[in-house]
Amino acid sequence: MKAIITTAYGKPEVFKMDSVEKPIAKPNEILVKIKAASVTKADTMMRTGKPYIGRLFMGLTKPKNEIWGTGFAGIIESIGENVNQFKVGDKVFGENIKSFGCYAEYVALPEDGIIAKLPENMSFKEAAGMCDGGITSLNFLCNLGNIQHGQKVLINGASGSLGSAAIQIAKHYGAEVTGVCSAKNRSMVLELGADYVIDYNQNDFTENENKYDLIYDTVGVRSFGECKKALTKNGLYISPVLGMPLLGDVISSSLFGTKKAKFSATGALPEMEIKRLMAILLEIIDAGNLKGIVDKSYPLEQVSEAHEYVDKGHKRGNIVLVA
Repeated sequence: MKAIITTAYGKPEVFKMDSVEKPIAKPNEILVKIKAASVTKADTMMRTGKPYIGRLFMGLTKPKNEIWGTGFAGIIESIGENVNQFKVGDKVFGENIKSFGCYAEYVALPEDGIIAKLPENMSFKEAAGMCDGGITSLNFLCNLGNIQHGQKVLINGASGSLGSAAIQIAKHYGAEVTGVCSAKNRSMVLELGADYVIDYNQNDFTENENKYDLIYDTVGVRSFGECKKALTKNGLYISPVLGMPLLGDVISSSLFGTKKAKFSATGALPEMEIKRLMAILLEIIDAGNLKGIVDKSYPLEQVSEAHEYVDKGHKRGNIVLVA
């Protein structure tokens, strides 16, 4: 089968198309013919090998997983003899966090992994990026943020993968949502359900008179210190982009003051917790309150171009590869 091999850390040119042996489903596994795979900001960060602490898990000098990619959607081609939750021909989507392997034509994974049948109202392209943006934002808004009906929530980076999902999730839970994005993405953010939109090129949300119960900085470009004055008395700042400043803020705010900063590595959560979040995600999708947003799709062999586009930092929703 065709697959993208990751030869080293660095620029997008580290990816090479190659022909590798097609996986075979083990007794407890399913073999999925991949129709679409996500390319995320997390993928591009891992590609650089920075921050270096990440190499303790990814591989010290080069990636230990040659084939990258975690988010996928496709059709089950074969099943192992012990599989009973799925059948050949089922349309599925999910996240293969443990072994990656989705930048390819096929992937084999355990039937009890992070995988579900494709919702009837969702395409393969839409579903491929749903776990990254949807599950991550569910974790931050619900687990960390304990989002409540009527709260005022600000989402910085509202037009990206995490942000576009977060708007819809926050509205599902009855929050008043303000999205921060560029002017060109204003209409999309409003269509997703945001009550208010702030153009970051024209206004600084940390300087206006509004106060928010929850600030979700999906892109990690505004610090807790900058956002504190825009938080209510017991407000919370959350961001998936960890650095030493945020780590320090998480520790110090846990000890002092009523305004808090929190972080979570969603991919490092116990698999059962991620599956619980996925079940909630499916409920929101089935209720018609969450849809996948696809900015661009690229053929598998153009993975480097897909990474270059994500690196620019202006994507709307998700980027996918199609095999």
